Amino acid sequence: MNLNQLTIASNNTNTLVSFYKKLGLKLIVDALPRYARLECPDGEATLSIHFTETISTGNNITLYFEDENLDVLVEKLQAKGITLNQLPKYEAWLWKEAKLQDPDGNNIILFKAGEDRKNPPWRIN
Repeated sequence: MNLNQLTIASNNTNTLVSFYKKLGLKLIVDALPRYARLECPDGEATLSIHFTETISTGNNITLYFEDENLDVLVEKLQAKGITLNQLPKYEAWLWKEAKLQDPDGNNIILFKAGEDRKNPPWRIN
């Protein structure tokens, strides 16, 4: 089994699509303002944005995007005017992470984990 896509609900689909395109995702299905699907530049995963009238008030979604050149990616995003809540730093779980939020307040973590993503020293067999 492989994770194919994530779908997030939004009442601001055009703004979210624009934001995720700035992050580097490619728009592959455009049925705006009702629906859009974007694909990641690396791998096979896609992100769908589906229109909804109401959005839950809690922040329940965190999207993780891995990039081998995290520092370069962050510099490019900052040049596009994207504000980060945390610049890249190494965390206790051995990942280097930068943090930001999309226009709807969904958490986004840009990270570089390499081999530690699926095989940390504490992995169980």
